[in-house]
Amino acid sequence: MMGKVSPFAPKVLPHLPAIDGVRFASCAAGIRYPGRTDLLLALFEPGTTVAGVLTKSKTASAPVEWCRSRLEHGMARALVVNSGNANAFTGRRGRDAVKLTAEAAAAAAGCLEADVYVASTGVIGEPLDPSKFTSLLAGLAEDAGPERITEAARAIMTTDTYPKLATRQAEIEGVPVTINGIAKGAGMIAPDMATMLAFLFTDAAVEPRPLHEILSPAVDATFNAITIDGDTSTSDTLLLFATGTAASRGAPHIGLPHDPRLAGFRVALTEVLLDLAHQVVKDGEGATKFVTVRVTGADTAQAARRIAFAIANSPLVKTAIAGEDPNWGRVVMAVGKAGEAADRDSLAIWLGDIQVAKEGEVAPSYSEALGAAYMKRDEIAITVDVGVGDASSTVWTCDLTADYIAINADYRS
Repeated sequence: MMGKVSPFAPKVLPHLPAIDGVRFASCAAGIRYPGRTDLLLALFEPGTTVAGVLTKSKTASAPVEWCRSRLEHGMARALVVNSGNANAFTGRRGRDAVKLTAEAAAAAAGCLEADVYVASTGVIGEPLDPSKFTSLLAGLAEDAGPERITEAARAIMTTDTYPKLATRQAEIEGVPVTINGIAKGAGMIAPDMATMLAFLFTDAAVEPRPLHEILSPAVDATFNAITIDGDTSTSDTLLLFATGTAASRGAPHIGLPHDPRLAGFRVALTEVLLDLAHQVVKDGEGATKFVTVRVTGADTAQAARRIAFAIANSPLVKTAIAGEDPNWGRVVMAVGKAGEAADRDSLAIWLGDIQVAKEGEVAPSYSEALGAAYMKRDEIAITVDVGVGDASSTVWTCDLTADYIAINADYRS
């Protein structure tokens, strides 16, 4: 079931320039819903490298395990993604479905199975029938084109209300390179290494090891800092593919981690990831508010993040935001339950620029009317200083509305 279109949905989708060495095709394979685009094939030029981060869930899906076993190899020629069925908790049949998918994609792309990556999203626990789409991959390979990334973003949607796309440019030794990204996710979002599904593509020439060295901390600061409902998916998969085609325009081939020539690329990659991560939160199931939670004055960055997530994941905080109620006592509650050091008598809280609490009690300058007016905004910022150190952390979330319940109560219908 798809909910109302998010109030944050862009009126015009961004245009992503084509990247040399990447082609896309998608179609409606009838995996769960008739007539809905639900199958994506991406093809890469020989020599394309790949890095990725995957869910830490102990009930990870068969496609996640397949990708995990191939990332050490670090080369890619094809990516197959289906929506409508997560192929998770499906036992041997799930593994067989992935193997059959990889075999068909390898034949379509003219490559080794080891160079094929597979991802699935949708309902957990239902066997995926690969015969619905493996016969379609050869035709998709023939039809694939470099300009079809928007259709690719639509093909991986489940309860998303709009496709999520982002792009940035960077320079490596004066040569421009492009980074494009697509993502899906609207529910079961509390990433633990990645979001539900996200795929990035660049023409930079970077070997797998430095590619991973850049990707992992960038994901930690972006996708690993968002939450919609506190639930980590079985299918979290984020892959970055580098075709290396910018080398034909003079870009250097980067083979060592921490190469300083990648500084600009690192910044641009983080910007793409943050853009996509924010879009995921803004399309949270039933969401009407985009919320930034910043914690300062903590003992350590890890403690600050735990406190921030305690606030961001609190149903009481999130429902107060949905009701536009400046009930800052719920923020105090969330700080206390986080289990991290906090000085009650030094605690300070702000809603935007409005100081609500100071030195462990209501701020003298605060009025309920000010707080209530602020809570009517579409974008809310909550800042908490816990008064025990210098560390800080920022996470992003959304409100929790009745529509979230309706969407998930009817998810399999």
